[in-house]
Amino acid sequence: MFTSEFLDLPPLQSAGGEVVLPGSKSISNRVLLLAALCEGTTDIHDLLDSDDTRVMLAALEQLGCGIERDGVVLRLTGLGGRPPRSPAHLFLGNAGTAMRPLTAALAVLGGDFELRGVARMHERPIGDLVEALQALGCDVGYLGQPGYPPLRIGTPRLVLERPIQVRGDVSSQFLTALLMALPLVAAQDVVIEVQGELISKPYIEITLNLLARFGVVVRREAWRRFIIPAGSRLSSPGAVHVEADASSASYFVALGAIAAQDGDSVRIRGLGRDSIQGDIRFLEAAEQMGAEIRSGPNWIEVRRGAWPLRPIDLDCNHIPDAAMTLAVMALFAQGPSTLRNIASWRVKETDRIAAMAAELRKLGADVEEGGDFLRVAPPTHWRAARIRTYDDHRVAMCFSLAAFNPAALPVRIEDPQCVAKTFPHYFEAFFSVARTAPAHVPVICVDGPTASGKGTLASRIAQRLGWHYLDSGALYRLTALAAVQSGLSLDAGHEAAIARMAERLPVRFDSERVWLDGVDVSDAIRTEAAGMNASRVSALPAVRAALVSLQHSFRALPGLVADGRDMGTVIFPDAPLKVYLTASAAQRAERRHRQLSAKGIATTIDGLRADLEARDARDSQRAVAPLVPAPDALLLDNSEQSIDQSVQLVLQWWEDRQPFGSS
Repeated sequence: MFTSEFLDLPPLQSAGGEVVLPGSKSISNRVLLLAALCEGTTDIHDLLDSDDTRVMLAALEQLGCGIERDGVVLRLTGLGGRPPRSPAHLFLGNAGTAMRPLTAALAVLGGDFELRGVARMHERPIGDLVEALQALGCDVGYLGQPGYPPLRIGTPRLVLERPIQVRGDVSSQFLTALLMALPLVAAQDVVIEVQGELISKPYIEITLNLLARFGVVVRREAWRRFIIPAGSRLSSPGAVHVEADASSASYFVALGAIAAQDGDSVRIRGLGRDSIQGDIRFLEAAEQMGAEIRSGPNWIEVRRGAWPLRPIDLDCNHIPDAAMTLAVMALFAQGPSTLRNIASWRVKETDRIAAMAAELRKLGADVEEGGDFLRVAPPTHWRAARIRTYDDHRVAMCFSLAAFNPAALPVRIEDPQCVAKTFPHYFEAFFSVARTAPAHVPVICVDGPTASGKGTLASRIAQRLGWHYLDSGALYRLTALAAVQSGLSLDAGHEAAIARMAERLPVRFDSERVWLDGVDVSDAIRTEAAGMNASRVSALPAVRAALVSLQHSFRALPGLVADGRDMGTVIFPDAPLKVYLTASAAQRAERRHRQLSAKGIATTIDGLRADLEARDARDSQRAVAPLVPAPDALLLDNSEQSIDQSVQLVLQWWEDRQPFGSS
């Protein structure tokens, strides 16, 4: 998962390939709560692993549920009529799918509970649900601002004879919460009546479908009246498979519609058109805009059809979350698009109508927003933009699509880790199917002499940017190690075999650790013997050529930081930022002396300095790729700088080259 402060997306051109989606958040948290409230043990397959499900699981365990993991299966033993463990103070983050249903369930069961979340959760309304529960005889009160969490819950005196009134025009989660909680106390028919127009009806369909799987069949009269039959009892179905998330699928459906062309397609595994999730109807909207879509029982395949996309005017009440993706697709349409009946966006993780309008305008769109609609006219002149994500996972995922803009401008996504709420590895999946010309993938080269600290500097810059890292100096050592492990002699007689191995070397650099075919070999390649073997294979021309090809393969989305002696001069001469890192021989000798002394290796500073000066002379006079700064490299003498100061300076140099301005 990307944990950097921001993620720069370079200009992207096309898309193709297959993605496997995580489980649905809406289904995952409903299944967790139903399994917790029923009798028996439920094996839950394909559960979403995200911030929202983690806070729900932590709360259920705190309340006394049994939770075990068996590989990819989560085994949950429900309360089975036992009262939840009390007192309990529950933290539910920003998970509405945990806060609202747990409030209702604990209110009807009774006990001593406090429910809290992050600051944004304390701004999301819950008053209509609380009023319905209070009318039912539940003891629920506010610990802060009336109408909003945090809440305290006590022991109820339930009155079930008259219908329970709940508003349906703010959030469907209020009705869902009551539907899942009231079977616990349905000694008689329990009636829920919805006041106002019920929004997000497909999410209620999910709730009703899952209740039926747990043994409770709710009668529905239109969308106004719901009857939980007397004697209803939640019981475990034994095993439940969680569908892939249809809202998450919308980004890849849109990606296919925008960028899968010339015979390519984006294939999405994990759900099909028969999904129980309402957001699956996003496919219909995408087809209206021009996407070509095929699907089967557990897959969807999308490619570009009409281009530019056709504008759309749509009532989006049935796809409230996925409709955000349509707002970004509208950037690629041939005229203005209007998304209507989206008032629920105002009370989500952020005010999504205001947030989407602000960020779309940064890209150059003409946007009109109202209380329950958004009108988006595509840009006449695209602009590079920093996308503020408001700690909202869907904002971050939606705007990744803007990197396919026809002006070939980069897009910066701030706080990319916010996608952890529902899709922790979204950007990894996105980059696995997004494509662009190698020249569009940015590279920062850090060249310099031995012991200048270029490896440490480069790896930390890569961490800060969320980019790949290449320690080119380790490749000969790695090649020699792999050859020895395969029984090859390090000589000309095995040159072709070693070269073939080098070109496909399964190496990964992770911070300052080095992995070869999944094994940490960081220490193994830093021995004196490893250095001697590296010198032997470096004398083989075919191996050197193979390693040039291997180094080029590290240039992958979203970007690369490469360190060595010829990264900027030979391997990546078109890199947009080249740094030549150096320090005085005296300073480098002192650093190396400290390193070796810490390992118990006896040496002298004078001897190390002489060795470094001699090596500098040899490296600068090599016939092939001599150690010299690239003509356009920026010189960084870190003799008197800390590593943190050097990192900040290079990041500032990178920032100075970006077109985002202060947007």
